[in-house]
Amino acid sequence: MPASGAVTRSTLRQQIADALRDEVLAGRLLPGQEFTVKQIAEQYGVSATPVREALVDLSAQDLLDSDQHRGFRVHQFSVADFRGMVEARALVVDAVFRELGGGQLAARAQGTVLVSVRRRAEEAARAARAGELNILIGYDLRFWRELCALVANRYVAEFLHRLRVQAWVFSVPFLRAESENGAGGTCATWLWNGYEPLVDALTLGDATAARTVIGDYDDHSLRWADRLERPQI
Repeated sequence: MPASGAVTRSTLRQQIADALRDEVLAGRLLPGQEFTVKQIAEQYGVSATPVREALVDLSAQDLLDSDQHRGFRVHQFSVADFRGMVEARALVVDAVFRELGGGQLAARAQGTVLVSVRRRAEEAARAARAGELNILIGYDLRFWRELCALVANRYVAEFLHRLRVQAWVFSVPFLRAESENGAGGTCATWLWNGYEPLVDALTLGDATAARTVIGDYDDHSLRWADRLERPQI
């Protein structure tokens, strides 16, 4: 049936996009790495059409660059790009929490959703302290996505999720390089782990405390950017 075929194709397109995004976040597709629609189609054993559509989707999210003659390549974000992501995220999140009163925040933070957010927070914090990057990225993205769904409308939530994915795409190669060079402790040092205090603030309906925790997180991210720009001895 035509309708069924459309759904199947759309689902396949999303599955391929998700798989490629995971490859980038895992560091198996590196910034600047090039590939073609044909190569990806052969890799996943699918036709070219959903692959092309998935790659176009990822390009629209600024995760890939498209070249008419050479195919696609993983976008290479700069330190300046990363700073821009952090600053944009800070402005939006601060505005969201400024508009939420304590009572309103507490009301939104009740129920089973908060239980799920706290579980993500615990797992993400544990992975960050251990320097387990592969585990951390998945929990981090799910934690912030569920958290944003509690306090912001879906347009803001999607914008922040997109920024967070981009920030991880930038960060992963640097963090993995440190781990591979035997600097696992250094990697863990620069993985923020303040998820649980943030959930505590939400549970209490304390918007000021939540903004403080997130502000510390943003400062932590910018200090890491400063470090990347300094020559390492």
